Amino acid sequence: MSDRREPLRLSADRDRCAGAGMCALTAPEVFDQDEDEGLVVLLHPVPAPGQWAAARMAVGLCPAGAIALDSPDSTAP
Repeated sequence: MSDRREPLRLSADRDRCAGAGMCALTAPEVFDQDEDEGLVVLLHPVPAPGQWAAARMAVGLCPAGAIALDSPDSTAP
């Protein structure tokens, strides 16, 4: 289990994005969609602690799997 004090790190793959908008609807403080193609725009790659739950939910709801959650300890040996 990750340490809740460590920041979450997000990444978004616009090539995989289907433009469903679940991320922007679920965590509008963290994600948006561009006006031209409706693809994901990551507003805050390291969201504030108060946005962690919504960010995690958005990752799980993305139908294209275009959003990744990288906990700081996920790269530890």
